[in-house]
Amino acid sequence: MDKAVHQKLCVANIMNGVVEGLSKFSHPSRVALIFAAGPDDPVMVLDPQDLLQGHGVKIRTMFYSDDTQWRDQVLARIENQPRGCLIQENDLALSGLISYGSSSSDFFYQAWFTEHHPDLCSVHPTERWLEQAATLLIHDYNTDYVPINSSEYVLKNYALQAIADHIVDERNRHLGYDSKIRVTSILNNILDISKTKEEGTWPRGVLFFCDPRQIAKIEFITRIQEHERPRVSNVKHIRKLLVAVENSDRKLVSDGLAIIGITAEPVPEYAIAAHFNGDYGFLFIEDAKTASFFDGSFHSTTREARMPELEELLLDTDLDTVTATILFQVISHLVHSAGRARHGCTLVIDLNDPPMRLSGHVLDPPLSLMEPQNINLACSLLKIDGAVHLTPDSSIHGFGCLLDGRTIKWENMARGARYNSALRFSAANSRIIVVVVSADRPVSIIFNGIEISAFSNWRPMSQHTPEPLALDKYLDGVQL
Repeated sequence: MDKAVHQKLCVANIMNGVVEGLSKFSHPSRVALIFAAGPDDPVMVLDPQDLLQGHGVKIRTMFYSDDTQWRDQVLARIENQPRGCLIQENDLALSGLISYGSSSSDFFYQAWFTEHHPDLCSVHPTERWLEQAATLLIHDYNTDYVPINSSEYVLKNYALQAIADHIVDERNRHLGYDSKIRVTSILNNILDISKTKEEGTWPRGVLFFCDPRQIAKIEFITRIQEHERPRVSNVKHIRKLLVAVENSDRKLVSDGLAIIGITAEPVPEYAIAAHFNGDYGFLFIEDAKTASFFDGSFHSTTREARMPELEELLLDTDLDTVTATILFQVISHLVHSAGRARHGCTLVIDLNDPPMRLSGHVLDPPLSLMEPQNINLACSLLKIDGAVHLTPDSSIHGFGCLLDGRTIKWENMARGARYNSALRFSAANSRIIVVVVSADRPVSIIFNGIEISAFSNWRPMSQHTPEPLALDKYLDGVQL
């Protein structure tokens, strides 16, 4: 194979692996790469899904304000560095993007970019993913006849290792490099436990893993005799033990190999804590959510709808900023409540003055959600068939409301009656925003008969190998 063709395939295959891997770990994700293989090579851009659209000015400033100075600075950082040593470069800080840049004596410069989804538990596993892509690109690009599809496969299935890499980095940074626990094995055990039912129920409760040296500082409610301590790999046994800590402040304690005992103490610093919440759970380190887990895999999502489209829509109305912000917070609370309770609901946000009169149970006087004691009642009203009628002053005017309207040609029969009724009603009535929450947690924002939350810039990558463009040609065609 021609060397230039080989190098082009290396870049394309690694990008495809990152796109597919991050799209499974998070939501559909676009990826872009800016690179220069050698110190005298032109800067190239590979952006097959237009991720960098709108960032042209900042990119031009970074690379063209003083091209010689930029290259000299990179050369100074990699000078006398051994082969394979990756030097992390400064973040370009492009709004709405996660990035990782590096330089090396083997590959002069590369900067990887992907989308910063609004519901990420943490950006760090994604950063480690991009770092791994940079490492594999250096290896494949400079090695003849390497099986380049192997790197693509690694990046498609990198979720667990990306989380492990982040946890190891954090623990090494704060606890030193002599940790005794094997993070990757622990993460696999957590997934296995999360998939194991006990008497037909999913696991609940907290299990944390800490170094043996930290265990001596923990005050236990009770310990298990050393010769009888169950191995963490004995998943069914651990699942049974979780019954002892579910729905309480108690926690199972492990040294990474076996269960030591039960405590009510706070989780030690930089211990790995798994919070099992039934058929899903969250992974924590130092009280920070790192990832969620469900369906036998790790994911980046917080499992709570962030609804940036609704927030922007409310801020674009004639409501003042304070009113729009409070209304958005109230709606978010109601939507999250419905999502956690696993029931669908419909919210009609009525911007008309005076508000419409909907067919349903009309409240007199309206129920103000500015009163904290009314929030729980509002969450209960969401469970009743029909829509909840909400106005900009964060008051409920009715519940169990029926939404009607004429048939429209862009209905989606796969989405059910709640969704299509909202489409029809919104299309027939102006100044109405409808929020539809499905029982399986997807949230739809509908305005003027159109689902705004359905729009996405993501599109599948072409089956043809994408061609990198020289930076100047790319910037000439990109929207600045």
